[in-house]
Amino acid sequence: MKLHGFPISNYYNMVKMVLLEKGMDFEEVLASPSQESGYLAMSPMGKVPCLETEHGYLTETAVIIEYLEDLGEGPSLFPGDPFQRARVREIMHYLEIYIELPARELYGDAFFSRPANDELKAQVRKKLDRGLQALAQITHDSTYFNAQQLSYADIFYYFTMTVFARMAKKSLAWDAYNEVPKLRERIERLAQRASVQKIHADQKAGS
Repeated sequence: MKLHGFPISNYYNMVKMVLLEKGMDFEEVLASPSQESGYLAMSPMGKVPCLETEHGYLTETAVIIEYLEDLGEGPSLFPGDPFQRARVREIMHYLEIYIELPARELYGDAFFSRPANDELKAQVRKKLDRGLQALAQITHDSTYFNAQQLSYADIFYYFTMTVFARMAKKSLAWDAYNEVPKLRERIERLAQRASVQKIHADQKAGS
Protein backbone atom coordinates (compact mmCIF):
# COMPACT_ATOMS: atom_id res chain seq x y z
CA MET A 1 0.00 0.00 0.00
CA LYS A 2 1.01 3.61 -0.56
CA LEU A 3 -0.01 6.45 1.72
CA HIS A 4 -0.21 9.74 -0.15
CA GLY A 5 0.00 12.96 1.85
CA PHE A 6 2.41 15.09 3.83
CA PRO A 7 3.75 14.84 7.39
CA ILE A 8 2.27 18.05 8.83
CA SER A 9 -1.29 16.90 8.10
CA ASN A 10 -2.95 15.65 11.27
CA TYR A 11 -5.25 13.35 9.30
CA TYR A 12 -2.33 11.89 7.35
CA ASN A 13 -0.59 11.18 10.65
CA MET A 14 -3.67 9.46 12.06
CA VAL A 15 -3.57 6.92 9.23
CA LYS A 16 0.20 6.61 9.47
CA MET A 17 -0.05 5.85 13.19
CA VAL A 18 -2.63 3.13 12.52
CA LEU A 19 -0.34 1.51 9.95
CA LEU A 20 2.60 1.68 12.35
CA GLU A 21 0.64 0.33 15.32
CA LYS A 22 -0.62 -2.57 13.23
CA GLY A 23 2.85 -3.30 11.83
CA MET A 24 1.61 -3.10 8.23
CA ASP A 25 3.91 -2.59 5.27
CA PHE A 26 3.37 0.69 3.43
CA GLU A 27 5.20 3.28 1.39
CA GLU A 28 4.84 7.01 1.94
CA VAL A 29 4.32 9.21 -1.11
CA LEU A 30 4.71 12.95 -0.60
CA ALA A 31 1.62 14.77 -1.87
CA SER A 32 -0.13 18.03 -1.06
CA PRO A 33 -3.83 18.80 -1.47
CA SER A 34 -4.30 19.51 -5.15
CA GLN A 35 -6.96 20.23 -7.74
CA GLU A 36 -4.76 18.99 -10.58
CA SER A 37 -6.34 16.30 -12.70
CA GLY A 38 -3.71 13.67 -11.90
CA TYR A 39 -4.28 13.91 -8.17
CA LEU A 40 -8.05 14.26 -8.52
CA ALA A 41 -8.04 10.88 -10.28
CA MET A 42 -6.86 9.41 -6.97
CA SER A 43 -8.57 11.74 -4.49
CA PRO A 44 -11.73 13.24 -6.04
CA MET A 45 -11.84 16.18 -3.59
CA GLY A 46 -8.10 16.74 -3.87
CA LYS A 47 -7.56 16.05 -0.17
CA VAL A 48 -4.98 14.12 1.83
CA PRO A 49 -4.55 11.45 2.95
CA CYS A 50 -5.18 9.08 0.09
CA LEU A 51 -4.46 5.37 0.40
CA GLU A 52 -3.43 3.47 -2.71
CA THR A 53 -4.29 -0.21 -2.52
CA GLU A 54 -4.10 -3.11 -4.97
CA HIS A 55 -7.81 -2.58 -5.63
CA GLY A 56 -7.79 1.19 -6.07
CA TYR A 57 -7.70 4.40 -4.04
CA LEU A 58 -9.46 5.28 -0.80
CA THR A 59 -9.95 8.71 0.75
CA GLU A 60 -11.34 10.17 4.00
CA THR A 61 -9.46 9.24 7.15
CA ALA A 62 -12.27 7.39 8.96
CA VAL A 63 -12.97 5.31 5.84
CA ILE A 64 -9.30 4.42 5.41
CA ILE A 65 -9.04 3.43 9.07
CA GLU A 66 -12.11 1.17 8.81
CA TYR A 67 -10.56 -0.49 5.75
CA LEU A 68 -7.27 -1.12 7.54
CA GLU A 69 -9.17 -2.57 10.50
CA ASP A 70 -11.22 -4.82 8.22
CA LEU A 71 -8.04 -6.26 6.67
CA GLY A 72 -7.46 -7.97 10.01
CA GLU A 73 -3.72 -7.39 10.16
CA GLY A 74 -2.07 -6.57 13.47
CA PRO A 75 -3.94 -5.81 16.69
CA SER A 76 -7.47 -4.51 16.53
CA LEU A 77 -7.76 -0.91 17.70
CA PHE A 78 -11.46 -1.25 18.46
CA PRO A 79 -12.81 -2.69 21.74
CA GLY A 80 -14.50 -6.06 21.47
CA ASP A 81 -17.82 -4.95 22.96
CA PRO A 82 -20.25 -3.54 20.35
CA PHE A 83 -21.33 -0.61 22.51
CA GLN A 84 -17.73 0.34 23.30
CA ARG A 85 -16.83 0.09 19.60
CA ALA A 86 -19.67 2.49 18.87
CA ARG A 87 -18.44 4.80 21.63
CA VAL A 88 -14.97 4.93 20.05
CA ARG A 89 -16.56 5.90 16.72
CA GLU A 90 -18.61 8.52 18.55
CA ILE A 91 -15.48 10.03 20.11
CA MET A 92 -13.78 10.12 16.72
CA HIS A 93 -16.80 11.95 15.27
CA TYR A 94 -16.94 14.44 18.13
CA LEU A 95 -13.24 15.23 17.76
CA GLU A 96 -13.56 15.77 14.02
CA ILE A 97 -16.81 17.74 13.94
CA TYR A 98 -16.90 19.62 17.24
CA ILE A 99 -13.20 20.26 17.88
CA GLU A 100 -11.16 20.08 14.67
CA LEU A 101 -13.71 21.70 12.38
CA PRO A 102 -14.28 24.88 14.46
CA ALA A 103 -10.57 25.09 15.32
CA ARG A 104 -9.81 25.03 11.60
CA GLU A 105 -11.61 28.39 11.24
CA LEU A 106 -8.63 29.98 13.01
CA TYR A 107 -5.79 28.03 11.38
CA GLY A 108 -5.17 30.95 9.03
CA ASP A 109 -4.82 33.30 11.97
CA ALA A 110 -2.66 30.94 14.02
CA PHE A 111 -0.42 29.40 11.37
CA PHE A 112 -0.58 31.32 8.09
CA SER A 113 -0.46 35.04 8.99
CA ARG A 114 -4.09 35.65 8.03
CA PRO A 115 -5.47 37.63 10.99
CA ALA A 116 -8.98 36.90 12.24
CA ASN A 117 -11.22 39.49 13.84
CA ASP A 118 -12.34 39.38 17.47
CA GLU A 119 -15.89 38.41 16.53
CA LEU A 120 -14.77 35.26 14.73
CA LYS A 121 -12.43 34.38 17.59
CA ALA A 122 -15.27 34.71 20.08
CA GLN A 123 -17.52 32.54 17.93
CA VAL A 124 -14.87 29.83 17.59
CA ARG A 125 -14.10 29.89 21.31
CA LYS A 126 -17.79 29.39 22.08
CA LYS A 127 -18.01 26.42 19.68
CA LEU A 128 -14.87 24.87 21.15
CA ASP A 129 -16.04 25.29 24.72
CA ARG A 130 -19.26 23.48 23.82
CA GLY A 131 -17.39 20.76 21.93
CA LEU A 132 -14.98 20.15 24.78
CA GLN A 133 -17.84 19.98 27.25
CA ALA A 134 -19.61 17.38 25.12
CA LEU A 135 -16.40 15.40 24.59
CA ALA A 136 -15.75 15.32 28.34
CA GLN A 137 -19.25 13.98 28.91
CA ILE A 138 -18.73 10.94 26.68
CA THR A 139 -15.16 10.23 27.81
CA HIS A 140 -15.63 10.55 31.55
CA ASP A 141 -14.82 6.94 32.41
CA SER A 142 -11.37 5.36 32.29
CA THR A 143 -12.13 3.05 29.35
CA TYR A 144 -10.74 5.64 26.95
CA PHE A 145 -7.29 7.22 26.74
CA ASN A 146 -5.69 4.71 29.09
CA ALA A 147 -2.20 3.27 28.89
CA GLN A 148 -3.30 -0.37 28.61
CA GLN A 149 -5.46 -0.43 25.48
CA LEU A 150 -4.83 1.90 22.55
CA SER A 151 -7.89 2.63 20.41
CA TYR A 152 -8.75 4.75 17.40
CA ALA A 153 -10.16 7.28 19.87
CA ASP A 154 -6.64 7.82 21.22
CA ILE A 155 -5.22 8.34 17.75
CA PHE A 156 -7.88 10.86 16.77
CA TYR A 157 -7.49 12.56 20.15
CA TYR A 158 -3.73 12.98 19.91
CA PHE A 159 -3.61 14.44 16.42
CA THR A 160 -6.69 16.60 16.89
CA MET A 161 -5.95 17.99 20.32
CA THR A 162 -2.27 18.78 19.75
CA VAL A 163 -3.16 20.97 16.76
CA PHE A 164 -6.11 22.47 18.64
CA ALA A 165 -3.85 23.39 21.57
CA ARG A 166 -1.32 25.10 19.30
CA MET A 167 -4.06 27.09 17.60
CA ALA A 168 -5.68 28.01 20.92
CA LYS A 169 -2.44 29.41 22.29
CA LYS A 170 -1.49 31.38 19.19
CA SER A 171 -4.90 32.70 18.18
CA LEU A 172 -6.91 32.82 21.41
CA ALA A 173 -4.18 33.23 24.07
CA TRP A 174 -5.72 30.12 25.62
CA ASP A 175 -3.39 27.78 27.51
CA ALA A 176 -5.35 24.66 26.69
CA TYR A 177 -2.74 22.25 28.04
CA ASN A 178 -3.24 23.65 31.51
CA GLU A 179 -6.89 24.66 31.27
CA VAL A 180 -8.55 21.71 29.53
CA PRO A 181 -8.91 18.88 32.07
CA LYS A 182 -6.68 15.85 31.44
CA LEU A 183 -5.37 17.21 28.12
CA ARG A 184 -1.70 17.43 29.08
CA GLU A 185 -1.78 14.07 30.88
CA ARG A 186 -3.34 12.26 27.92
CA ILE A 187 -1.09 13.86 25.31
CA GLU A 188 2.09 13.17 27.28
CA ARG A 189 1.12 9.54 27.73
CA LEU A 190 0.35 9.01 24.05
CA ALA A 191 3.55 10.83 23.05
CA GLN A 192 5.54 8.00 24.64
CA ARG A 193 4.37 5.49 22.07
CA ALA A 194 6.99 4.40 19.52
CA SER A 195 4.61 5.14 16.63
CA VAL A 196 4.12 8.76 17.73
CA GLN A 197 7.84 9.24 18.27
CA LYS A 198 8.58 7.92 14.77
CA ILE A 199 5.99 10.28 13.25
CA HIS A 200 7.55 13.26 15.00
CA ALA A 201 11.07 12.14 14.03
CA ASP A 202 9.97 11.86 10.39
CA GLN A 203 8.40 15.32 10.59
CA LYS A 204 11.63 16.76 11.94
CA ALA A 205 13.73 15.00 9.31
CA GLY A 206 11.54 16.35 6.54
CA SER A 207 11.43 19.93 7.80
